[in-house]
Amino acid sequence: MREEPHGKKRVRLTVAYDGTAYHGWQLQNNAVTIESELNRCLTELLGEPIQVIGASRTDAGVHALGNIAVFDTTARMPAGKISYALNQRLPEDIRIQCSEEVAPDWHPRHVVSRKTYEYRIYRAEFAMPIRRLYTHFTYHALDVDAMRRAAQYLEGEHDFRSFCQAGAQVESTVRCIYSVKLEEQGPELVLRICGGGFLYNMVRIIAGTLMEVGRGKRSPEDMEAVLAACDRRAAGPTAPANGLTLVQYEFL
Repeated sequence: MREEPHGKKRVRLTVAYDGTAYHGWQLQNNAVTIESELNRCLTELLGEPIQVIGASRTDAGVHALGNIAVFDTTARMPAGKISYALNQRLPEDIRIQCSEEVAPDWHPRHVVSRKTYEYRIYRAEFAMPIRRLYTHFTYHALDVDAMRRAAQYLEGEHDFRSFCQAGAQVESTVRCIYSVKLEEQGPELVLRICGGGFLYNMVRIIAGTLMEVGRGKRSPEDMEAVLAACDRRAAGPTAPANGLTLVQYEFL
């Protein structure tokens, strides 16, 4: 389907995906990513070269219920109809939840926003195969109350350098975390983190560190020293990607 060109407009997409089969969001040489699939299918659909701009560059294996992307187009197709047509072309593990026109200068990384991530931990003697792609399995008993006490140290504005992958290129490692909650849902322990922004691998490093607290390898009070250290080596391991999902993106 080729659309006749007319005035340019900017379209915002809300994108849900199962990240299992992809090398993350961002374009990479010789690798299939969420961004590359969106560009490919939009270019075919609208008959013009399209390159989306993403809000959150999720890592390989990370999932999303609603990441955000924008692109510019001169196609006549109404913005609200693009989601229907695009979903007919995208792989079944990527689906557009909403497409809408926004201001020509609207940029997802230049507006005040609030992101919420969930990290799911499956606790049992044995793994559950149908949950393997969306939870991190552990057979270790976890002290959830200790993890909750540790999580309280992370709320507020802090320098999260200790929770950022070493070598990440960022202007500042100061971030504001609005809430860190842990909820038990049967065998699953759900870590839910809401903040204004996150560093590279930050949520996964927080999850890995809190699991060390849960196993008794650290005390809840150690989190204060980990933050103060501003050193990646002070925090725990980076938890596997499959347990992480971007669940909500809000613009304030």
